[in-house]
Amino acid sequence: MTKNTVRISGMACGMCEAHICDTIRKTYPDAKKVAASHTKGIATFLTEEPADEGVLSKAIEATGYHYEGMSSEPYVKHGLFSRG
Repeated sequence: MTKNTVRISGMACGMCEAHICDTIRKTYPDAKKVAASHTKGIATFLTEEPADEGVLSKAIEATGYHYEGMSSEPYVKHGLFSRG
């Protein structure tokens, strides 16, 4: 699994977060743990492979928010009793 973190400007409230999450789910139907934070200006989600930056930037810009970049890193699931 890959954790994708997207920097987005223009989000101001919970509805903005919901629009971004809906856009990510429509763009990547298999995405897991989709979440957005207007206070941090980011959205995160999990995919099997790293997300395509070009596709995602077009989808976000089409909603009226501003795509500012993305990073992807391997996602390591931590167990209930693991340390780290």
